[in-house]
Amino acid sequence: MTRLIAGADTFVEGRLRPLDIVIEGEQIAALVNRGAGPSDAETIDGTGHIAIPGGVDVHVHTREPGYTHKEDLVTCTRQAAAGGYTTIFGMPNLDPPTMTTADLDAVLDLYAAKSIVDYNHNPAAKVLDQIGPMAERGIAAYKIYMVVDTGRSYPHPSAIGVHDHGDLYQAMKAVAETGLRLMVHPHDQSIMDVVEQAYWAAGDRSPQAYGKTLAVDDGIIWDTATALLIRLAEATGCKLHIVHVQTTRQVEMLRQARAKGIDVTGEVNHWALFLGRMSDIDEQGSYVLSYYVPDHHREAVWAAMEEGVVDMLSSDHAPHTREEKEVGWTDAWAAHTGTPGIQYQLPLMIDAMHHGKISLPRLVDLVATAPARVFGLDRKGTLAPGSDADIVLLDLEREWTITNDSVLSKIGWTPYDGRTITGAVDRTLVRGTDVWVDGEVVGEPGHGQHATPTMER
Repeated sequence: MTRLIAGADTFVEGRLRPLDIVIEGEQIAALVNRGAGPSDAETIDGTGHIAIPGGVDVHVHTREPGYTHKEDLVTCTRQAAAGGYTTIFGMPNLDPPTMTTADLDAVLDLYAAKSIVDYNHNPAAKVLDQIGPMAERGIAAYKIYMVVDTGRSYPHPSAIGVHDHGDLYQAMKAVAETGLRLMVHPHDQSIMDVVEQAYWAAGDRSPQAYGKTLAVDDGIIWDTATALLIRLAEATGCKLHIVHVQTTRQVEMLRQARAKGIDVTGEVNHWALFLGRMSDIDEQGSYVLSYYVPDHHREAVWAAMEEGVVDMLSSDHAPHTREEKEVGWTDAWAAHTGTPGIQYQLPLMIDAMHHGKISLPRLVDLVATAPARVFGLDRKGTLAPGSDADIVLLDLEREWTITNDSVLSKIGWTPYDGRTITGAVDRTLVRGTDVWVDGEVVGEPGHGQHATPTMER
């Protein structure tokens, strides 16, 4: 079937152009001058919109299997479609944790049956003799957590934590042999243990204390771990991806590592940009994750995104129930950390663009082009003939208010409830098929396909 997106301004080669998009089957067949498309095509009226490539979110906590009271693959990918994301990478902190080929095969079967958008899944690089075989399953990356959540087994089960430097070294050597990238949550747990014990001794387990612990000494917990990882990447040749970039020193370490030829990339998450102030923690407690990102760090991250030092924007979508969050008002260490984000991240960034925080070319690169390029998905992240017809139509001027009633997750809440923004996702296509149209999910579970790396590793 031939489809035509007509009348939109299409983002091509770094700028908007008055081009219509011809879709044949699942791929973009051509970009043509306005009005020059085939007359017999099914036409989508894009007037008043811009067309950008579908987002690629490489950091999504799907919650299935094991935690489906929070979320499942259907509800997660419904939110992705609504938020303009056409490909997601799931994380391994599930039950059972994804550490073996058997675990991975089971999870990929669930995606195939339930996902509305395209997908991949990052297993934990924990079982050394499984790292190589898992690469043959078409994965795009691995994940490691350098953190233990004190007093709770979720969201970072102890089985997938890697803290010992020797273990990290071995894991990175094994990942390097696959040619794939290792995503790491950088976290110096030994320093964290010392700092948090001081708050506990004083009887302070408030959300504010939790947030300050993570930001102590200008971000030392993040900075020391990041420095170690970059040195290990240099030694092992492992391609490294730093999640949760949120300090000025992390930004500078990324810049310096690349100058030395070390293959390291980094991402920032919506909560660091929009929810990391102490005033946010005062107002919402553990609902905003309780990560405190001081203003000077946040501004450095915004600048690094515009400059390209930070490569991509990922949601770290991490839904939890109200009950799992409410306990944080009296004991933040007992609350489950994480906050949902994939449904609203792109509209929030459009709103930020209107306020001069980011340019449109950098926004498209951050959410689509760069993650597809970095993780080897050469048919994703761009609007070009031969690419998958993953297309998002944006209304840059529509003002609307985010509400809990609009949340498509099981949890029924968003930390952005009541926030009025300008910019909306009006239509999302995954490989030429509508999955979100004018405020309604129209995609079917099982439409998503496994997006495997196609670039030479």
